[in-house]
Amino acid sequence: MQAPNPRQQQILALAREKGTVTVDDLALRFDVTPQTIRKDLNELCDARLLARTHGGAMLSSGVENLAYEARRHMAAAEKVVIGKHAASLIPNDCSLFINIGTTTEEVARALVHHQGLLVITNNIHVASILMPCPGIEVILAGGMVRKSDGGIVGEAAADFISQFKVDHAVIGASALDEDGAMLDFDYHEVRVAKAIMQNARGVMLVADAMKFTRTAPVRIGTLADVDVFVTDRPPPETVAEYCQREGVALEIANGSHAHD
Repeated sequence: MQAPNPRQQQILALAREKGTVTVDDLALRFDVTPQTIRKDLNELCDARLLARTHGGAMLSSGVENLAYEARRHMAAAEKVVIGKHAASLIPNDCSLFINIGTTTEEVARALVHHQGLLVITNNIHVASILMPCPGIEVILAGGMVRKSDGGIVGEAAADFISQFKVDHAVIGASALDEDGAMLDFDYHEVRVAKAIMQNARGVMLVADAMKFTRTAPVRIGTLADVDVFVTDRPPPETVAEYCQREGVALEIANGSHAHD
C-alpha cells in the first residue's frame, strides 16, 4: 500500500484516540459513502494499521498499546460489569495486589465499600480510588511513574512487590491468545505482573472478551497460572476447555457463572 491518503490518516488518528471507529460514523464525518469508507478501512487493514471489527475497525495493536484514554473507552461497560463481579469474589478482611490496567481500576471502584482490606498496587489510579475509603489501607509501590497511564513499573516496583505475600492478586492483560497465553506490551510491566502472581495465594485475571481479538509481544504467563478468570462473554471454545483442564474457575460477569 502507498502512504495513507489524508482521509485515511485522519481515520487512523481517530482510531488512535478512540480505540475503535465505525463505518457509519466515518461516512457521516467525511461526507462520503459507506462504500468509500469500507475501501479505506480495507486498505488500512491490509497494511495492518487497523483490524476489522463488526461494522468498523479498531487500532491494530500488535506492537504498541492503545493510549490510556482510548483503552478506558474500549469495552467500558463490560469492564464495569467485570469489575463488580470480580469485587464480589473478594472477601472483607484480606490483603491483595491490584495491577496496572483499566479493567483492574474498575475492580478497585467496585471495592470501595469493602472493609478490612490491605491493597498493594503499582497503579496510581487504583491508589487514588481507594485512598479515601475508611475500610481500606493502601500501599503504593515505589519507582518511576509512567506518564502514559500512571503505572509504576521496572526493577524497583518488582522488588518492592516481592517483599509481600498476600491473599489475592487482581491482574489484567493486554491480549489473550487462544492457546491460553496472557500477553502484554511492556517487558518492564510484565516483570511486575510476574512478581505479583508469584507472591499471591490466589490470582484473579480480569479481561474483557475483546482481548481475544488483540495480540501483544510479551508473555506474562498462561491461564494455568491463574485461579479465577473473570470475563464478560464466554471465551473461545479452546480457552474454555483449557480452563476446565487446568482447573481455572471461569466466571462470566453477567450474573451467571460456571465453575471448574
